[in-house]
Amino acid sequence: MANRLQHETSPYLLQHAHNPVDWYPWGEEALAAARAQDKPILLSIGYSTCHWCHVMERESFEDPAIANLMNQHFINIKVDREERPDLDAIYMAAVQMMTGQGGWPLTVFLTPDGRPFYGGTYFPPEDRHRLPGFPRVLLAAAEAYRNRRADVELSADQIRAQLAEHFRWSLPEAEITPALLDEAASGLARQFDQTNGGFGSAPKFPPAMALEFLLRYHLRSGSATARRMVELTLEKMARGGIHDQIGGGFHRYAVDEVWLVPHFEKMLYDNALLARLYVLAYQVTGHAFYAAIALDTFNYVLREMTSREGGFYAAQDADSEGEEGRFYVWTPEELEAVLGPETAAVVARYYGVRPGGNFEGKSILHALEDPVRVAAVFDLDVEELAALIGRARETLYAARAQRVWPHRDEKILTAWNGLMLRALAQGAVVLDRDDLREAAVRNATFLRTHLYRDGRLLHTYKDGVAKIPGYLEDYAALIAGLLALYEATFDAAWIAWARELADRALSDFWDSERGAFFDTPADAAPLVARPMDAFDSATPSGNALLAESLLRLALLLGEDTYRQRAMAVLARFAPLAAKAPTGFGQLLCAADLALAATREVALVGDPQAPGMDALLDIARRPYLPHQVVALRHPDRPDEEEIIPLLRGRTAIDGRPTAYVCEGFACRQPATTAAELAEQLGVVR
Repeated sequence: MANRLQHETSPYLLQHAHNPVDWYPWGEEALAAARAQDKPILLSIGYSTCHWCHVMERESFEDPAIANLMNQHFINIKVDREERPDLDAIYMAAVQMMTGQGGWPLTVFLTPDGRPFYGGTYFPPEDRHRLPGFPRVLLAAAEAYRNRRADVELSADQIRAQLAEHFRWSLPEAEITPALLDEAASGLARQFDQTNGGFGSAPKFPPAMALEFLLRYHLRSGSATARRMVELTLEKMARGGIHDQIGGGFHRYAVDEVWLVPHFEKMLYDNALLARLYVLAYQVTGHAFYAAIALDTFNYVLREMTSREGGFYAAQDADSEGEEGRFYVWTPEELEAVLGPETAAVVARYYGVRPGGNFEGKSILHALEDPVRVAAVFDLDVEELAALIGRARETLYAARAQRVWPHRDEKILTAWNGLMLRALAQGAVVLDRDDLREAAVRNATFLRTHLYRDGRLLHTYKDGVAKIPGYLEDYAALIAGLLALYEATFDAAWIAWARELADRALSDFWDSERGAFFDTPADAAPLVARPMDAFDSATPSGNALLAESLLRLALLLGEDTYRQRAMAVLARFAPLAAKAPTGFGQLLCAADLALAATREVALVGDPQAPGMDALLDIARRPYLPHQVVALRHPDRPDEEEIIPLLRGRTAIDGRPTAYVCEGFACRQPATTAAELAEQLGVVR
């Protein structure tokens, strides 16, 4: 018998639709049942590509005896954390308060009105490794609610009060100064792994936002240390097992400190953030290696993670055929069967495939050995080796495609799509790729068509159904994506939409008391707390990403309210970010922009006219994160109404012309690439 989850669109909820547990989705029906039956709520939060979520389902939720205990004593609610980040934020914070740790699956016991009174993460089906068995936990929680109600109510009230204080962010406002950026960079340097890159020890997550800040800091200060931290980390990740050496893209994180053994799930947001970061590194360094990794990642997303309509899917599972990583690992014998003995010998050496392997008897492919050394062993030059490896990758990919593929979560999330949109648009400009530009336009068109209704964003789309009012992260990520898309296309309609979204974000999420943005809109159904966060998780903080986008919009549109709101967010959180920089990389990027001598570049002329391509190259190709670029077409008079920066700009003698403004003062118009390069400080 299917339970109530059969009517949902979330792949994670549908995975549980045939459990013997009487699951409810989160909603008034479940909460009303808890009140009417005076039963506590068992809230289980996870996501479809979560390995330990699958384990707990197999061990407990599919077990009739355990399901009977759950059904007898609780109203059971299953939540997809990717669909409901608000619930996840609240109840994850609660469990961390109660236990000092968190993770998924998240298991929380609530009163009928949603107040948490006990929780944890994964529970085994019987007592194991100092963890209490799930049946024992269920009976203890039920007994407490039934026989010690006063204690439960007191605990629930205390946790609710702590949650309110947690999301209040009672921080004094402070002046934003370059010294805060210096402090943050020093803090990152102290935590940096000088051998393997990244911060701290195992497990290691790709620190995309912190690394982008270090790129900004290198530009600001000339710090060679900052640049070295970025380059070492990017190279180690790209050559490690966390990078899918055959199919492209990056896995979620490494369980070790050397980036070799990943947790094999692939998330859209990681690949969006990392593809963009490699693009930025290519801008800074000119090293083709970074461009190749970025393009490899884009190709993976466009090949395996893109819907026919142009949306980007959420994730691919770590498991296939019930085993984590099985899809991705190889033995020497498998290589030889696919490639033949001579080529297999070279590929095995290049990718570190050996008898016995490095992961449960097989090998995770990685490329740590110097290619020059590998080429010499086989009497090849480096170019010949590269060509051989390129052909072998295609052959191995085709062979791997015959295996059982990991499950793919095909819901489309606005926030994660916004991050990928931004990466594609910037990649299109820097890598000069029309295919990336076309994919970005198609994605933005999809989001506008399917996830924007009555002036507001929706959060998730699957199987033709869009639902759940958009969160702050949706607005922040999509606005950032639209800003990048505008500079890739110079279609002012994307800026007009970005402005609509910014105005809606200011009206629906702003908290004038705290000087920051809530994560949920003002008219959202009330929860036990209203979350607000400036801390980066796996994705950039909505407050921080929106603050940076508002600063950029203010430069284009001359809208001072945008700058005021952004500066209020920075004044609230930047001092904390300086002290905990690994968790506030996005906010530090926004602070860097706020402190920079920003430039506005207005171009006038047909993008196809002779000479305009040279101006565009100077304005957009170098790493210039402190400027905005706009373009006025000769035949589109409406553009200056949408983008005030373009008002009054005319072509000099009919030639493509650039106007550079800085600090409320504009320089003489430039009509040659040399003139523009001099004004922007670009070395040609």
